[in-house]
Amino acid sequence: MKMSGKYIISVIALIASVCLAVSIGSVHVPISTFWDDSDEASYNILWTIRLPRVVLAGLVGAALAMAGAAFQGLLKNPLADPYTLGISSGASLGAVATIYFGLTSTALGIFTLPIFGMIGAGVTLIVVLLFARIVDRTMKMETLILTGIIVSSFLGSIISLMIALTGEEIRQIITWLMGSVSMRGWPYVKMVWPFILVGAILVWLNRRELNAMLFGEERAKHLGVNVKRSKWMILIGGAMLTGAAVSVSGTIAFVGLVVPHMTRMLFGSDHRHLLPLSIINGATLLVICDLVSRTIIAPTELPIGVITSFIGAPVFSYIFFKQRRGRA
Repeated sequence: MKMSGKYIISVIALIASVCLAVSIGSVHVPISTFWDDSDEASYNILWTIRLPRVVLAGLVGAALAMAGAAFQGLLKNPLADPYTLGISSGASLGAVATIYFGLTSTALGIFTLPIFGMIGAGVTLIVVLLFARIVDRTMKMETLILTGIIVSSFLGSIISLMIALTGEEIRQIITWLMGSVSMRGWPYVKMVWPFILVGAILVWLNRRELNAMLFGEERAKHLGVNVKRSKWMILIGGAMLTGAAVSVSGTIAFVGLVVPHMTRMLFGSDHRHLLPLSIINGATLLVICDLVSRTIIAPTELPIGVITSFIGAPVFSYIFFKQRRGRA
């Protein structure tokens, strides 16, 4: 199949998932409501509740998937993603601290939460990489994953301490940590999309450099790649994507692991196509997972992170055992 055909299939899948997500729910909303406002109740449900939720789920899924693809390419490690590297926990800590301490900034306005989330993600990524390099200069797969788990556990204990000490904010923090895009509305979409766009651009500008670095840093240098600059741009872009996504949705595991891996298996490892296809497929996956989370035991909603973990944990195990068997 030609690459154009693969893009067409991915886009059709995304459009179909969006149509299903805005239609299905406690109240059925016909697709025709997009352009027909004769049914005022359905029109309001679509444009004020369903559509912003679906758009936010798509943005979060796209951001996490692209960040995962970038980290996997940069570290040459199929198990690298914002969750397994502990970056999601860092973003969570930044966002929880913002809620817990009631941090506000006149200058930052509504962007306070995603900015602190990105700061937490960026600092955590640097700590994980530095610690892994101290332990093992070759930064093997096992070392990175174990370092991510250690850092994530430590940050999780800090978050738990905040929850134990908090008062009125406890419900907001716990609901947020479980991972959800419900009841967010258009303000959250407006708050997060600029950061996701900038992070995506930073990663996209280095798509050819990611391809070159797959063959090793020395080879990439011989090909004319400024490895140090490219690394920092990719890391900053990935941290922005992760921090922005986590700050509005909470911790949603394994999207950054599953989507790039499956996209790579189906469509190849060329980052010129892997990155945009991961964006499309990541958006599709999270839109579908959100639809399942709010309909599978309706009227009760499951946290969206539960659904992604059910999918991601077996895929993580498969990749891990495949890697171990390949080394044996």
